[in-house]
Amino acid sequence: MPIRQLPEHLVNQIAAGEVVERPASVVKELVENCLDAGASRIRVEVEQGGMRRIRIVDDGGGIPADQLPLALSPHATSKIGCLDDLEGVASLGFRGEALASIASVARLRLASRVPEADSGYEIEAEGGQVTGPRPAGLAEGSVIEVRDLFFNTPARRKFLRTERTEFNHIDELVKRMALANMAVAFELHHNGRAVRRLPPAEGEAGSVRRVGDVCGEGFVSEALHLENEHAGMRLAGWIARPSFSRSQADLQFFFVNGRLVRDRLVAHAIRQAYRDVLYHGRHPAFVLMLTLDPRRVDVNVHPQKTEVRFRDGRLVHDFLFSTINRALADTRPGQTDAAPARLPGQASMPAHSGSGQQAGLGLGVAETMARYAQLGQPRMQENGPKTNDQSVPPLGFAVAQIHGVFVLAENARGLVVVDMHAAHERIVYEQLKRTWAEDRVRSQRLLVPERLPVSQREVHAVESHGSDLSRLGFELDLAGPEAVTVRAVPSLLTRADSLGLVRDVLSDLVELGDSARIDSAIDALLSTMACHGSVRANRRLTIEEMNGLLRDMERTERSDQCNHGRPTWVELDMKSLDRLFLRGQ
Repeated sequence: MPIRQLPEHLVNQIAAGEVVERPASVVKELVENCLDAGASRIRVEVEQGGMRRIRIVDDGGGIPADQLPLALSPHATSKIGCLDDLEGVASLGFRGEALASIASVARLRLASRVPEADSGYEIEAEGGQVTGPRPAGLAEGSVIEVRDLFFNTPARRKFLRTERTEFNHIDELVKRMALANMAVAFELHHNGRAVRRLPPAEGEAGSVRRVGDVCGEGFVSEALHLENEHAGMRLAGWIARPSFSRSQADLQFFFVNGRLVRDRLVAHAIRQAYRDVLYHGRHPAFVLMLTLDPRRVDVNVHPQKTEVRFRDGRLVHDFLFSTINRALADTRPGQTDAAPARLPGQASMPAHSGSGQQAGLGLGVAETMARYAQLGQPRMQENGPKTNDQSVPPLGFAVAQIHGVFVLAENARGLVVVDMHAAHERIVYEQLKRTWAEDRVRSQRLLVPERLPVSQREVHAVESHGSDLSRLGFELDLAGPEAVTVRAVPSLLTRADSLGLVRDVLSDLVELGDSARIDSAIDALLSTMACHGSVRANRRLTIEEMNGLLRDMERTERSDQCNHGRPTWVELDMKSLDRLFLRGQ
């Protein structure tokens, strides 16, 4: 076939194939336009999951009557004017193709009124034909209505799901938009019924209420607020305690300059921050907002603008990891107000029978217990611990042990229950990590060096990251354009799959410029050692030993959960205890 210029309407339909995937895609593009127009209230109305009708009303700046036809033209926008604007784009939309693409696959009506106008004007588009503008009565702002989506492209319509599924996508989208724009009020109606009303959030309390409306009160009650600035970047938001982990990644919201994104670098940084405290196969929950200079991030790498590319990817990765890791490290008694909740349906550690003897790796459990017994006893009143004194520590003072498994303590607020094996496991694990960090990686030379085929990019990674690999305990030599020779590996990992580990490390270096594989593998080994070396269930402790354990928990990072992500302690305040026994009711 000869080369020819495609008709404008066909070009728009092709563009719609990238931009308009389903009704939620239409809502996304239109709501972003409302936000770019400065709207403070946005109302979204849909029928039949958006397949029949989508209507969006805002109170933004509006569009002048003479510019309404231009708004439906491809690549017509008020948001950028030159290359400098594109490199530092701060608006949600900027390509100017959304309205034209939507109008090519649906029946569209656009009405708008600017603040200084006496009345509004509207235009309509169907099958590429635009009519209007003509006068229309409406308040300041814009109203856009999209009917019969994909009416002229039935093949696309066949790929839509059920009404319920399509509406759920719209509902999720509105919730994400609401999290990113706390000061904007949102309403969502489906088939004439109000489904969601989110008033504007005012102050910190309003923001927490908005997060609770979207993510649920369970998330808010288990959330840790964080805020940090470094090198022109600011990260703020909420991360859930490890005990609130999810079976799916359904409560993960990450925004870059107000834009919801799903980025591999971001996901890797958060996953690494949680690696030491998250139960296997679980997913963290978070609502995080990253703010940085728009010129340091490229948002024009995906047709739907759901992916970004950072100019300083390594710096962003390290900033995210260190901020979240620090917040999780402070999850210990006394650092936060609420005690962690127990993970529903999660099995506890199996109880081990036996006396107090600890078999295995010689990690000084007996010595630790002896040291606990030598710690100073708490100041006591005749009736027990001094619970009305401000000097009472967060976990209080031990009063009893239940079945050799749980330690009961009384603090200023009520009753504390501690899983002694889980708590001591975390304490031993953190001690091992500190010891390992002080006596850094030792290498073990292989008796027979092994040859490993790699890609050219991985060969370049070996050349450019030689010092990093040596620091991690590896000795690698180039053995050709697509091969390396492995001569030494970290001594603690000599029994691991050394070649597989090298492959994973090189893959990380190629993709991220850094690798935490070694730290992860060593942490897993130390965690196993800590589990075997911690005090077992059915070990009877004295009151002094219990109090020593509580004091160590208060000094140890991440002691709110064990190495496997399970809670180590819970608290029942006096109000909770009163409710259990119907006191005052």
